[in-house]
Amino acid sequence: MEKVLIIDDDEELCELVSEYLTVEGFDIEAVHDGESGLARALDNDHDMVILDVMLPKKNGFDVLRDLRNTSKIPVLMLTARGEDMERIVGLEIGADDYLAKPFNPRELVARLRAILRRIDMVANAESVPSEKITVEDLEISVSGRTASVKGQKLGLTAVEFDLLVALVKEAGKVVKKEDLSVEVLERELSPFDRSLDMHISNLRKKLGKHENGDHRIKTIRSVGYIYTKVS
Repeated sequence: MEKVLIIDDDEELCELVSEYLTVEGFDIEAVHDGESGLARALDNDHDMVILDVMLPKKNGFDVLRDLRNTSKIPVLMLTARGEDMERIVGLEIGADDYLAKPFNPRELVARLRAILRRIDMVANAESVPSEKITVEDLEISVSGRTASVKGQKLGLTAVEFDLLVALVKEAGKVVKKEDLSVEVLERELSPFDRSLDMHISNLRKKLGKHENGDHRIKTIRSVGYIYTKVS
C-alpha cells in the first residue's frame, strides 16, 4: 500500500481527498502547514507527496526547494486554476506533475499512479538486462535508466528520462506532442497543459547543446519536438 503525504491547509479538502484515496488503496497522512509538511516529507515515511502552493509558515515552492536538496520523493503540486506561472515554477523546481484546483479525484488517482509506475520502473531497473542507445556523444542505458553526454551523467528525473528515450528512438524525426503526452505522461494532451513543455525545457537545459551550438532538442511549433543529429 503506497503511503501518500498531503500538505494542504484546506482541512476539508484533505479529508475528502483522504477518504477517496483510502478507498483507492492508498495510505494517507495530511499536514496543514509548510514547515510541518517539509519535516514529515524528509522523514522518508512516504512514497509520494501532494503539495499545495499556498501554505502557512512556508509556501509550497519553498517546501519543494528544500525537499529537493536532499530528496527525490515524487511530488505532485496543487495549483490555482489559471495560474500558469505557479505550474511553470513548480515544474522548474522539481515537481513531477501538477493538478489545478478544483480537480476530479479520479484524475488525481490517475496522476498518482502514473508517477508511481515511473518510480517503480527506476527501482526495478537493475534487474532488467542491459539495453543501450547511443546517438553521437549521448549514451542511454534504458534498463539502468541513466543517460550521459560525453561520459557525464545527466541526473534526469523519471519523466525527463522517459521523454529523452522517446525522442532519441526517433532521432532526426519529429515526435508529436500528443504522442509524447500519451506515452510518457499517460494522459491526453490538453490545450492548457504546460507540463510537457516544461519537462522538455528542463531536459534541454540538462542535455546542453551540440558542439556546433545547436540545441539537441528542437521545438517544431504546433507539432512537437525533434532530437537533432549533427551528422
